[in-house]
Amino acid sequence: MGGVPLLSACGGGGGGGGGQEGRSSLSELERMMPTYRASEVAVPPDIAAENGSSPGYTRWIPQEELGVSVPEPLGNGGEFTAMTPLWGTPPDPGNPFWTAMDEAIGVRMNWQTQDGNTYQERLGAVLAGSDIPDLVCIPNWELRGQVPQAISSRFADLGPFLSGDAVLDYPNLAAIPTAAWQASVFSGALRGLPMPAAPIGLAPFYRQDLFEANGWEVPTSTDEFVALCQEITSPNNRVWALESNVKWAAWSIFGVLPERPNYFARGDNGQLINRYETDEYLEALEWTRGLFDAGFVHPDSVAVSGDPNQRFTSGETLMMFTGDGVWHNMVVEQLSANPDFRMNAFDYFGVDGNDPVLYMGNGSTIWTFVNRNLSEDRIREALQIANYTAAPYGTVENRLRTFGVEGTHYTVEDGQPVRTDQGNVEVVPETYTFIATPQHTIAWSDTPQMVEDQTGWQKRNLRFAREPLFYGRQVQEPARLANINDGFEDLEDDVVRGRQSIRDMQNAVADWRRNGGDELRDFYQRLLDEEDA
Repeated sequence: MGGVPLLSACGGGGGGGGGQEGRSSLSELERMMPTYRASEVAVPPDIAAENGSSPGYTRWIPQEELGVSVPEPLGNGGEFTAMTPLWGTPPDPGNPFWTAMDEAIGVRMNWQTQDGNTYQERLGAVLAGSDIPDLVCIPNWELRGQVPQAISSRFADLGPFLSGDAVLDYPNLAAIPTAAWQASVFSGALRGLPMPAAPIGLAPFYRQDLFEANGWEVPTSTDEFVALCQEITSPNNRVWALESNVKWAAWSIFGVLPERPNYFARGDNGQLINRYETDEYLEALEWTRGLFDAGFVHPDSVAVSGDPNQRFTSGETLMMFTGDGVWHNMVVEQLSANPDFRMNAFDYFGVDGNDPVLYMGNGSTIWTFVNRNLSEDRIREALQIANYTAAPYGTVENRLRTFGVEGTHYTVEDGQPVRTDQGNVEVVPETYTFIATPQHTIAWSDTPQMVEDQTGWQKRNLRFAREPLFYGRQVQEPARLANINDGFEDLEDDVVRGRQSIRDMQNAVADWRRNGGDELRDFYQRLLDEEDA
C-alpha cells in the first residue's frame, strides 16, 4: 500500500485568516524556563536512562536509605482548596494520609475532588464562575472549548517565582526536566505545575507467556503481523488476535503524524500538511480495516462492549494497544492467580522494511494551576506544596506521597510493600500526586521483570522517535477553529469497522479544508514564518 496516492481526490484549496494567541517563540520560551538542577538526594536508578528513556528502579529501598529533600515543613500553615479529577471514591476528610501529608508540608488542604468521568462539565462551570479554587488540576484531554482561554485569564503567571534561578528556592521543582516545563507555558506565560510524562507511552502489548507456549514470534513487519493474526484467531475456541485499538498502533507503523499538539508537519514542498491529508493516514486506516474485515478483532471490541483488559488477561485476545500505564497494575493483579502470566510490548516496525516513525509525547500532559488572585506570599506557599509532592523517587517525601504511613497504609513483608485496606482507600493518587510530580520513572520493586521489560522497550523504540512540530509548546488556536477536528475519531472508527468508506474520509478531509482547515494551516504557517524571520 506504500505508494498509493489515496488523497489525490481531496483537491487543493486556499487560505484564510488567523488568530491572535499563537505561542511563545523559542527565545521567549528559553527565558521562561526554570533552571534545571538535578536532585542531590535522589537515589541512583538500577537501570539508567538511555535514548531519553525513563530510569528504572527494581528494588524496594529501605527506609534508612531514603534521601530527605524537605527536612522540615516549609508551608506557613495556610489553608488551600484544590480541585482534581478522581476516578473512584474519595477518602473521608481528615483521614490519616491527608493529615500526615499536610503536617509534613505545613499546610491544610481542602480537597474538592470531582468525578473524573464528568470532569469537563464541572471544570467548565467552575472556570466560568467567580469562586475558583486555589489550585485546579487540568489534564490535557480537558483542553477543549473555553478552557484554554480560561487558563490565561484565571491562573497566575508563575514565571516570576520559577523562571531561571528563581526555581532554586524549590529544589524538587528545579529537578523536573525542562521538557515538562516547556509544555507548561500557556498563552505566553509559565502557568502550569507539571506531572512529567513518559517520552512515549502507547505500547503494543502481547501475551508473552502464551506466545512462548504456542511458539509464536513477535512480528517485525506488516506481513508477519497479518500472518500471526491469522494463526492466532480461533473463534471456535474464543480466541482472537486483536482489540480494536490496533488503530492506534497503525499510526506508528505507517508513520502518521500525531494528533497532538497540532496535527501539522512540513511537507516535501516545505508547506504545512495535516495528518488527515497524508497518504499514510488513509493507508493506516485501510490496513486496519483489513484486520477487522478478516475477523481478527474480538467481536465485543468491534461492538465497543465489555472490558478489553479483562479479555486480554483471560486470553481471549492476545494483543492490545494502549497506554503503558496499565502495565504494572495488570501484571500485579494477574500474578497472584496465575504465576506464569507475563505481558510484554513488542517493538514497533515500519512498512515495506522501513523504520517505524514514533513521535515524542509532550513533556507533561497534566498540570495544576494556581489561582491568580492569590497574594505573592500565598503563591509561594502553594509552590512549597508542589515542591514537596515533586520529591524524587528514593526520598522520604516521595515514599509518603506514594504509599502513606507505614503501619497504617502499608506494611513491609519479605522486603516488599503491602498496602493495607486502609491504604487502598485513603492513598489515592488523584490528590497530592496531581499537584506536581518528579521526573518520570519506572519504579516497581514488586515486579522487577516488568521494569526491565518496560525500560528496555522504551530504549529500543526511542531510537525511532522524533519531535513533532512545536514540540513541547502549547499553541492556542483561534477559538473559531478550535473544534474543526471534532468528529474525525468517530469517522475513523466507522471506516475501520466498514460502516463508512475511504472515500467518505476523503470527502470529510475536503470539507475540513473548506470549513477552516486551510485557515488553520495558514495560522500555523505564520507562526513558523515569525520564528524563521
